[in-house]
Amino acid sequence: MHRWSQLFIPTLREAPADAEVASHKLLLRAGYVRQLGAGIYSYLFLGNRSVNKIIAIVREEMDAIGQEFLLPALNPKEVWEASGRWTGMGDNMFRLKDRKGAELCLAMTHEEIMTDIARKELRSYKQLPQIWYQIQTKFRDEPRPKSGLLRVRQFIMKDSYSFDIDETGLDESYRKHDAAYRRIFSRCGLQFVAVEADSGAMGGSASQEFMVYTDAGEDLIASSVSGYAANLEKATSQLTPVTEMEPTGDGTPELVHTPGKAAIADVAEFFKISPASDIKTVAYMGQTKTADGKTVEQPVIAFLRGDHFVNETKLCAVAGVSELRPMVAEELALYFEGPAGYLGPIGLKVLPAAKGDPRATTVILDKGLEGRKNMVAGANKLDYHFRNVAPGRDFTWTAIADIRNVNEGEPCPISGQPLKVAKAVEIGHIFKLGRKYTQSMGASVLNRDGKEVTPIMGSYGIGIERILTAAIESSAAASAGASYALHPAIAPFQVVVTITNVGDAALREAGEKVAAALESAGVDVLLDDRDERAGVKFKDADLVGIPYRINIGRGVAEGKVEFVDRLQNQTSDLALDNVAREVAAKVTSALHNPVAGM
Repeated sequence: MHRWSQLFIPTLREAPADAEVASHKLLLRAGYVRQLGAGIYSYLFLGNRSVNKIIAIVREEMDAIGQEFLLPALNPKEVWEASGRWTGMGDNMFRLKDRKGAELCLAMTHEEIMTDIARKELRSYKQLPQIWYQIQTKFRDEPRPKSGLLRVRQFIMKDSYSFDIDETGLDESYRKHDAAYRRIFSRCGLQFVAVEADSGAMGGSASQEFMVYTDAGEDLIASSVSGYAANLEKATSQLTPVTEMEPTGDGTPELVHTPGKAAIADVAEFFKISPASDIKTVAYMGQTKTADGKTVEQPVIAFLRGDHFVNETKLCAVAGVSELRPMVAEELALYFEGPAGYLGPIGLKVLPAAKGDPRATTVILDKGLEGRKNMVAGANKLDYHFRNVAPGRDFTWTAIADIRNVNEGEPCPISGQPLKVAKAVEIGHIFKLGRKYTQSMGASVLNRDGKEVTPIMGSYGIGIERILTAAIESSAAASAGASYALHPAIAPFQVVVTITNVGDAALREAGEKVAAALESAGVDVLLDDRDERAGVKFKDADLVGIPYRINIGRGVAEGKVEFVDRLQNQTSDLALDNVAREVAAKVTSALHNPVAGM
């Protein structure tokens, strides 16, 4: 039995001034963690217990579908060069040299290492499918560590990798991970949502994120009651019809003097139109890398409705670039021959038709402008705009695609129900990688016909600490960040038995008896036997997130104790003789009836 008087639980009355989000403050105050450096944390007794419980749940569910490995965190440069990611990871990767001058890195993920094992060991389709996973420390040279455990430089990840002979096999491995992840997060007590996501630097044909709504999150997701959910980088919505402006004159573009009207709001007011009838111009230089690793830039111009905003992730994917930066004045003068605030599409040199022209640009038109007419656009001339502009008639483009952010309240693409757009934190991510790594690293097996083929891969990650922080954030939101209660499956202890006055022999004896009975029933119990005031003990018990508390106080004389269910925010009196049995049953029920996600 664990006794609070014998444990190291350094609780704090106040959070350090530099603690930001609720989980960061509470993890420090509860004595779960202590900071060693920027984005580097030590896990103390309570924090380590919760992390180990999360790992146990993850391991149990992953063992049902795969095999556990343990790979080195220290990787040689050569294996990352084989996939092309040694340079692609940039400054996010920790790099070092050994005493002989050989270059190495601290692994951020392990696609390359798993693929290296596969290319050396897998020879035949008979050995497939394979699902290999590990639970291990990862490293990322995060430029701005913040929000406690949400953005760190050293973290624990469950990462798994599937190898299949074909797309049908990959679909099944992906499905298995999807189901396992839903079980894991439900068992941890999380209300989560599974969203369509961008694959980012991982590559691949499809990916899905598992998210928990919280104001501490750095991602925005859109969802509706119909079940639709997507990261803002992938989210779409239905567009409500827009009433077109009436044409003026002969209906062709007409130059209008608009002195000082550079902002969209000012343009809309000047023409007495909705911003939806104005064409917004967003000009970037897009970065790509050549085969020899050099960074080159090319102009990327986006046109969309004045009431819409560019989603740069979507735009990068369509334009085929890795990063975007806004054009500077000299670049605007070169490609538009006009100033900021008055940029427009008419007269641009557009790829692919203008290939070879030094002023040629990649122009992406948002789908919201498709079929529109009689719009207003900048004239690429100071203090002038065009009206009567029709996309397709008056200007062309390189590609047309959805490149905008959806807005709160817009109809979802499935049912038309209003979209909710809110912050969320990512707790897991699954990818269909395809053959990106097996092909670049030369992995192959013989198929049924004796022909060499390249296996197809999936990659699947879970942030262990993010499960803990998301759980704390979700619970703390209900109490305005003052305290939290973890699900019994991941709390450091499931029940705390609080002896309100250890100087009273009858109370001390009753507390010992209840705690022992709970332990015999398989409950993870903590006996608070400290010589402290009852109020201090109650606050500490709430602060460390234990979901159930049994207060051994004056009611013992009448055969009663007070039971506090912090998950339901309920308090009741229970019979002293029955309390261990009833609370053990409540713990068991919570463990066997996990929370459902979307």
